[in-house]
Amino acid sequence: MTSMVDSKANATESSRSVLITGGSGYLGSQLVAQLADDRGDVDTLVSLDLRPVPEAERLPGVIYEAGDIREPVIAELLRQHAVGTVVHLAAIVTPGKHDSREFLHSIDVGGTENVVAACLDEGVRRLVVTSSGAAYGYYADNPQPLREDDPIRGNPEFAYSDHKRQVEELLARQREEHPELEQIIFRPGTILGASAQNQITALFDGTLVLGIRGSDTPFVFIWDQDVVGCLVEAVRGGRPGIYNLAGDGVMTLVEIAEAIDKRAVSLPAWLIRGVLGVLHPLGLAQYGPEQVDFLRYRPVLSNDRLRNEFGYKLRKSSREAFDFFWAHHRSR
Repeated sequence: MTSMVDSKANATESSRSVLITGGSGYLGSQLVAQLADDRGDVDTLVSLDLRPVPEAERLPGVIYEAGDIREPVIAELLRQHAVGTVVHLAAIVTPGKHDSREFLHSIDVGGTENVVAACLDEGVRRLVVTSSGAAYGYYADNPQPLREDDPIRGNPEFAYSDHKRQVEELLARQREEHPELEQIIFRPGTILGASAQNQITALFDGTLVLGIRGSDTPFVFIWDQDVVGCLVEAVRGGRPGIYNLAGDGVMTLVEIAEAIDKRAVSLPAWLIRGVLGVLHPLGLAQYGPEQVDFLRYRPVLSNDRLRNEFGYKLRKSSREAFDFFWAHHRSR
């Protein structure tokens, strides 16, 4: 078994050349900027995304590459730049209106499979992956809080949740078969920051905050700068393992409504299922009846392992991350 000292030494050596997939995304662009500003042991920093980055937006000292993670280009880039650490962030969080399930799977799962295979072929020593708390699934019998050893049961009806489950199963097999490739897997809760805009933040934009009757709908939030901080630490020698990313505490929908001075309204689950079941097939609602469980059974994540084993000191609690997000969101 690799000792902590050996792991640190391996990580320091492998961090000299780093490739980030999804380098132009929400988290990727922030991670690239952070590492470009404070390089530490990083000699070569490669940002890979599907589309080329305009010259005016490129940072000095960063190598920008365009390519599809499903294609052989990933192996070619790892070889060309002698990459020792890959940070795999590329995934589809919010699907397009016409994206098929097969297309989403080809990127989320197929793309990850291709990245892992390329890492093994080219002798990459460390792989850092952002999974999600959604990998645990949205179930009534989920423990509260969820810990990293609890089963991941991503719901088949939610593409993102189901695909994160499949990705983690793939990574687990590779850990058994190829322990030489160190893995650090992060499972974030809802990520909030100054410019966050996603399916969750959309819940707070209406006149009312709608919830499910009989459910507190607890949210765990993580400040995006804490996520980036964890990724930086992973690149620079953090301990391999699986870690939940969540600020301390939770916020219920009622508490969120109070914080943003809006009224919380709870509707019966059967009513929301019925309405979405009619509107979604007609293209009048973005989400279907499964959205009820997405709200009703939110995964609440423990951050004990992140603190005690990975050794990261969180800078914002769930409430502080939300307040920070809302102050900037409101000003926009």
